[in-house]
Amino acid sequence: MTSASELAPGSKLVHPKFGTGMILSLDDTYYKIYFYASEQVKTLARDYEGFTVEEAKAPDFPMLTMKDVEKAIREALIQTTERAPIVPLGGKWIGGKVVFEPNDENLQSKEIPMATFFHKIVMVREKLRVLEQNINNHPKLDDEDRVHLQQYITRIYGSLTTFNVLFAYKEDQFKGSRA
Repeated sequence: MTSASELAPGSKLVHPKFGTGMILSLDDTYYKIYFYASEQVKTLARDYEGFTVEEAKAPDFPMLTMKDVEKAIREALIQTTERAPIVPLGGKWIGGKVVFEPNDENLQSKEIPMATFFHKIVMVREKLRVLEQNINNHPKLDDEDRVHLQQYITRIYGSLTTFNVLFAYKEDQFKGSRA
């Protein structure tokens, strides 16, 4: 027999005070139960032993809690912010490389494939966009703070316009403030 703490939504219970009810939802600790006689929804502990199970429904799948949903959303956001959208590199740069030559001839130069360098530039742009969204949606920032922080981001975009030559399409390029 299914114990009262292992029931799924749709299960019917009888409570000594509230009568017959049906489980609407649950979390780790509580059931939300609709009681027919009073036409009310009550939140009751899952480990309460005063229920009589009239009709048990077992979970078809593992039950998700809000913590599970929050964790899944957090992981999805981390994964999507680590992957930049596909932004095409300008044709003349495909297969090229970036070479860093130190002034000291005793030091080695550093070569990076242009595609790797470009990907890093695109990731900077995407992280700036996420930062902008976080600033715009932050509940504790007032409008003055948002404008102040946005101005910094705009200046950062302006500093990165040097790299616009790498982008295949103008709409993908950095845009700073136009004074």
